[in-house]
Amino acid sequence: MWCPARRLTAQVNEAALVPAVNDAALPDSPMALADPGQPVSGSTADLPDAPTPVVADEYSEGSGHVAVERETTLKSFLPDVLYDQKAIWLSPRHLGEGSAWIPLGIVAVGTAGFIVADPHVMPYFRDHQRNLDDINDVYDVWITSGEVAAVPVGLFAAGWIRGDDYQKTTALLAARGYADTEILEFAAKLVTRRLRPSQVPAGENFNHTFFKSQVVSLSGSSFPSGHAAGAFCIASIVSTRYYRKHHWVPYLLYGMATTISMSRITTLGHYPSDVFAGAAMGFAVSRLQVMHQPR
Repeated sequence: MWCPARRLTAQVNEAALVPAVNDAALPDSPMALADPGQPVSGSTADLPDAPTPVVADEYSEGSGHVAVERETTLKSFLPDVLYDQKAIWLSPRHLGEGSAWIPLGIVAVGTAGFIVADPHVMPYFRDHQRNLDDINDVYDVWITSGEVAAVPVGLFAAGWIRGDDYQKTTALLAARGYADTEILEFAAKLVTRRLRPSQVPAGENFNHTFFKSQVVSLSGSSFPSGHAAGAFCIASIVSTRYYRKHHWVPYLLYGMATTISMSRITTLGHYPSDVFAGAAMGFAVSRLQVMHQPR
């Protein structure tokens, strides 16, 4: 049965419900458009665990490149060498810090052991020079010097042609390390003045060879080996810069450095202790100074 009072009550209730509805919820209500340049509130970009985009650069892990604390350019080459020399010659004051004395002690003991063994090893190579003539001709002193220098020179030329700044920087780092080791080994030779095996007269032993050569001479002092120092320094630098993407580089360059160093013994240019000390010197300069990683 229709009742006017009931109808009036229903209309009042409907009117009371209308203000409770938000206009934004209506299907035909206009929606605000977000600015494309601004992040949308509530998106995953605002979440604390959202991934941060990685921007690739020249020294990112995926690039395979290795950064150093002091990059070298043609303009900075000489200042960088002087900077290295200052750090190298002042390095003894840091020997008491940490465990720096451990590798130094290993090298010192190893060098002393080879010096003791030198007089027993060198007679074999002197007595078998005829058998080693063909090998020695290939590893003549000037040929091996050219092989060592060819690595940084070739790298720089290739980088220049290809427009590869990383390759050119690697070549300059290798040349810088070579210059550092040559200065060190020249200073050491002025002090040790050791006779080369080829300067020991036939029939005489190889004892008491230190402090016997002239201070300045064309043949120079035997200890340490400059070829070994330069070869291992360059091998270490280039291998460190390229091993991530080219795993064969260390095998090639360290194999080359070892072969060149051993040839200095067979040609009577050096004793085993000269080669060991030179190789350790070159490796140390490359790792501790030239290729020092940025903090």
